Amino acid sequence: MLENTNVKTLDKVVVRFSGDSGDGMQLAGNIFTNVSAGLGNQVSTFPDYPAEIRAPQGSLGGVSGFQVSVGTGVHTPGDSCDVLLAMNAAALKQNHRFLKPGGVIIVDIDSFRESDLKKANYSTDRPFEELGIKAQILEVPVTTLTKAALAESGLDNKSVLKCRNIFALGLVCWLFDRPLEAALHHLHGKFAKKPAVYEANAKVLQAGYDYGHNIHASVSTYRIETEDPKPGIYTDINGNTATAWGLIMASEKCGRPLFLGSYPITPATDILHELAKRKDLGVKACQMEDEIAGVCSAIGASFAGNLAVTSTSGPGLALKSEGIGLAVMAELPLVVIDVQRGGPSTGLPTKTEQTDLMQALYGRNGESPVAVVAPATPTDCFNMAFEACRIAVEHMTPVILLTDAFIGNGSQAWRIPEADEFPAINTPDVPAELLADGSWRPYMRRENLGRYWPQGGTEGATHRLGGLEKDAVSGAISNNPENHEKMVMLRREKIARIAQDIPELEIHGNADADTLLVGWGGTYGHLRSAVEELNAAGHAVALAHFRYINPLPANTFDVLRRYKRVIVAELNTGMFADYLQCRIPEKRIDRINKIQGQPFSTGELVERTLKLMED
Repeated sequence: MLENTNVKTLDKVVVRFSGDSGDGMQLAGNIFTNVSAGLGNQVSTFPDYPAEIRAPQGSLGGVSGFQVSVGTGVHTPGDSCDVLLAMNAAALKQNHRFLKPGGVIIVDIDSFRESDLKKANYSTDRPFEELGIKAQILEVPVTTLTKAALAESGLDNKSVLKCRNIFALGLVCWLFDRPLEAALHHLHGKFAKKPAVYEANAKVLQAGYDYGHNIHASVSTYRIETEDPKPGIYTDINGNTATAWGLIMASEKCGRPLFLGSYPITPATDILHELAKRKDLGVKACQMEDEIAGVCSAIGASFAGNLAVTSTSGPGLALKSEGIGLAVMAELPLVVIDVQRGGPSTGLPTKTEQTDLMQALYGRNGESPVAVVAPATPTDCFNMAFEACRIAVEHMTPVILLTDAFIGNGSQAWRIPEADEFPAINTPDVPAELLADGSWRPYMRRENLGRYWPQGGTEGATHRLGGLEKDAVSGAISNNPENHEKMVMLRREKIARIAQDIPELEIHGNADADTLLVGWGGTYGHLRSAVEELNAAGHAVALAHFRYINPLPANTFDVLRRYKRVIVAELNTGMFADYLQCRIPEKRIDRINKIQGQPFSTGELVERTLKLMED
């Protein structure tokens, strides 16, 4: 039978869900991702949606997409997809270029009427020929079949149409042999308080699956390889949620309650939403009236002895800059999360970039050094949120955590760690003997130059802090020139010494390579995939990926000097390359840059690296 002879077995496959902004592509994609992660597949996702709150229905500007790669050896959502689901004509036009040659396109043919084609700016009534599509095309009357499945449901027409995405999900689950039980579990969680809506979606999910099975659709079906994961409890998690959970773990490990003072901003708002749910763990999450209030409330909470955090994106980081300077002067632990997006100003609020690096490093008045760290993947957001808190507390400094829209919204399969897998955070409480004999002063230093952190209400630890320069020991206001220079150098050296407390830079790829590809933050998956492809093709390339930006790992410049050619790839005009170049001027640093609001593709990294290697 056809269904037995047209099965492709692949290490990994890529599916792209696309439709109108109201078609539920993010929900369908997330459920498919969760189901696949539960089967032991590695997953990587890329939600790609427009900035417009609601563009005209059926228009090119209103198309929303969700791409996911599932299987083994998955580091990225994929450059192109094996299967494209297009819920309307505009979605097909915007996304057909992502389909691999010979791939599968599933369309809701009910949304390809003359009026739909006109809205999507087609010039003919033959969209597939007009776009030059050469693929396996499955034309499915999704809207008609959804209405038929729910004819007796009692739902109004608008509610029925909202279930079209779940019918399509059922068809995709058939195509990839995904169990419906797991999908039903996620639907039940989504609509637990709306049983009629759950029943409707459960019915159309089964209808979509049965449609694919019953017609023995003449397109390729897929079997995806799995691997034996490390034992534990796994879940699909996006970067923003992982960030929130990492902060909670840090709060537990340092013994101080977690406080978040934040103002909603795309794409960081989900961190506020997630922490607002965690009152059961003692989390205090406050939505403030603006960005400045967000950072100032966190500074106040830190002074009172809380593990204090504020979250934002690029424009909000600019507004918080004076407040961060206050935390530098007061030498208080503070974690500032910046989920980077396209700029400047409002820029591209739903798109990804790495263009806030220089703002994080230098975007404050005066000599105002802070630590800067950057997670590499959605799941690494948990680790680096924890690490940002550890550095902030143990070194008594603000720390900026630079994630980005790609990893903040993107997701991976994640093994939930045990508490003992993370170290205790050594909270620098004031020693009892210093309080007992009255010798404690606010700016007394520990070995790492961090000061002590008295908890609010501690007897004998009454003190004041502010934005004016402080005496090096007493903390009293000081205008003394020599004292000011001393304090500037102390704050600078305190950040530099963090290098003694972070891991050294690791090298991946070919150990004998003379070309080093360098990246930082959320570009890791694409860079690693590019290095693997280059080495498989016989080109000796290594990868150095930075998660610690300020200070840099202690061995950074020894590593860079070992390679004949160093190439830095980043989603900006070359900020990290400039940062490295000014510290190692004798070393030529080549650059691969992209500023399009989109992540790198593995293919373009391979192509541009090879071009630089030929020069």
